[in-house]
Amino acid sequence: MKRSQVVRSFHDLAAGNLDQEMPVVTLFSGGLDSTYLLYRLRQAGHCRIHAISVDVGGDETPEEKQRIADRLDITLHIVDARETFAREFIAPAVAAQSVYLNTHPISSSLSRPLMARIAVDMAEDIGASAVLHTANRSQNTLRRLNGAFNLLGFSGRYGSPYELEPVDRAQKIEELKEVGLDEMANRIVSGDSNLWCREFESGILEDPEDHAVPEHLYRWSSPDRLSREAFMEVRFHEGVPVALNGSPLSLTELIRETNSRAGAFGIGRYSGLEHLAGGEKVLEIREMPAACILLNSYRHLETAVTDAETIREKMHMEQLWVREAVEGRWFGSLRAACQAFIGRCSTEVTGSVRWRLTPGSAQTTAILADKPLYLRDREAWEKENITDALPGSQCRNMRGDVVSTG
Repeated sequence: MKRSQVVRSFHDLAAGNLDQEMPVVTLFSGGLDSTYLLYRLRQAGHCRIHAISVDVGGDETPEEKQRIADRLDITLHIVDARETFAREFIAPAVAAQSVYLNTHPISSSLSRPLMARIAVDMAEDIGASAVLHTANRSQNTLRRLNGAFNLLGFSGRYGSPYELEPVDRAQKIEELKEVGLDEMANRIVSGDSNLWCREFESGILEDPEDHAVPEHLYRWSSPDRLSREAFMEVRFHEGVPVALNGSPLSLTELIRETNSRAGAFGIGRYSGLEHLAGGEKVLEIREMPAACILLNSYRHLETAVTDAETIREKMHMEQLWVREAVEGRWFGSLRAACQAFIGRCSTEVTGSVRWRLTPGSAQTTAILADKPLYLRDREAWEKENITDALPGSQCRNMRGDVVSTG
């Protein structure tokens, strides 16, 4: 009988199931689960372990990750993918208005396919027999990473040993303390962070019916940073944010700066229930100040330059795009087709949106489109068009064509 390509338990890592002499690649965040996986691989006798940390702007520092790798005698690879993440994943997500069921902007659905692609490239370069990650059955990352590995056509084994063999949090902490990794005891929630989002779940945030979030978990929207009032202007060129308050910035710089400025007003906190593969729901808490400002800015500009019927069709397409990303089919043909339509719509989205920021609130003060459809003086427009609307007269439509009203 053919052995399954998917790794689903720690038993699959044992001799006879996975070649201990062959290189193995693991996705490594520096968190509790990914550290424990490295420990268990060592315990199982694997000697050529490559931990790959894809830097998409997360919280953990390279020094913290290197200390863990050194303690466990693991080869660590840190790949700076921040610019790629912003350009190839966040920018399309802004144009697609990627908000899950109108509750929260998506985040890990964007970072996981990039991580999978980088891990597969490395695995093929070094001849690794497997690419492993640490998602469990209650984490949507499981199907996003496995789906990406499958669509990328990786020929080796892939998956998470936690899928069918979860390990108690206290056990992981205790075993890692025994090898000198005491800091893992301080992890009270599971977290995921990148330059677009900081997300928390599980641990003390397990129960949707009781999930008061400790304020110390927030960094970008910490209440001790609250300001009274500020103004912000975001400029887009063909659907991509390019400048903040008149200063041209790279997309990564613009996102970081917007996170800081909008976060200082407590803007961009989200909570939401997201479905698992079987339909069950799990709670996720996020802070995403830049996402809040950029997504809303885009929509304002889009409505200023795009006709209503096209926007209606695009809004339907947006949720198809989100569904494919959430379900782990980023590299599938349907998301690519949706992206082609959305990308065509974005070519007209050029202009700026000005915001007034106050504690907990953001209001637009100006929408300035380069090729607007909006009226700036309704009374003047009515006076100019009243005679043209009479039978037998001629007027011009929005495209400038002369048409008869008779």
